[in-house]
Amino acid sequence: MATTADAAAEPPYLRIAADLRRRIASGELAPGDRVPSTRRLAEQWGVALATATKALTTLRLEGYVEARPRAGTVVAARRTTPEGPRRQPPAAAPEHDLTRERIVRAAIDIADAEGLAALSMRGVAARLGVAAMSPYRHVGGKEDLVLLMADTAYGELGYPDTPPDGRRARLELGARTLWRLHRRHPWLAQLAPLTRPLLLPNLLVHGEWLLGALEGHGLTPSAAMDVQVLLFTYVQGVAVTLEREDQARAATGQTDDEWMDAQTAALHALTATGRYPAFTRLVTSLGEVGYDLDLDALFELGLRSLLDGLAIT
Repeated sequence: MATTADAAAEPPYLRIAADLRRRIASGELAPGDRVPSTRRLAEQWGVALATATKALTTLRLEGYVEARPRAGTVVAARRTTPEGPRRQPPAAAPEHDLTRERIVRAAIDIADAEGLAALSMRGVAARLGVAAMSPYRHVGGKEDLVLLMADTAYGELGYPDTPPDGRRARLELGARTLWRLHRRHPWLAQLAPLTRPLLLPNLLVHGEWLLGALEGHGLTPSAAMDVQVLLFTYVQGVAVTLEREDQARAATGQTDDEWMDAQTAALHALTATGRYPAFTRLVTSLGEVGYDLDLDALFELGLRSLLDGLAIT
């Protein structure tokens, strides 16, 4: 039987993993349920983000949890035998198998599931099951790693060799391709301000596509650059909401619907003041159905309005 001293001597990440394992085994956390994020675990247990990441990595290797983009880390669907989990944790990757590509992919997985704020070099090492300093043999540091992640992510989607007819169709394809990438990797919208663009080969592929659509239509070089920047900024501006949604869910533990339900009293108090008649009429007309914000539909509305406003056909 373990003593209090034994428990205290146990590494923190094992204590965290054991607690989550118990909650999963008891049914408190069911398959598909989101488990606490690395940031929340770090706050609850008073440990570093890398320690929390190592705990979740341990459970992932054992088959208890899995990372899902935009959903975070959730309880995996697993079958068990009387002896325990069928899936056994694989051995840590040998150091000589560690490559820059594996490091970048692991970092992207962390950022997709937990957000860019949860990313650290130690966390990446923990996810890969290697020594904390091992990634530094392939990547200079977190700043370099984020640039490699971004270049890799922007390179996941490209364009056809034969462009569609018409510059509007080409611009729409470029904007929608960028939107799909930001949908897949919400952290991309958090990387750099507009005035300090990332000079990445795979990002320039998208800029080249947009600028190519604007050639030969009488625009000055500055105007063509303005339109290209405007389109990219529009995509990025809508996409900023994606990671903020994830951060809000992680911080509050509430889904968007649960959060909105909790705001009912405040909403009624505002409409009852009589100071916001247009808003009150709109809310009343929506009735119990309410308003569901569909970011994809909003993106299409904005893109159409933007191109119409620029008189691009």
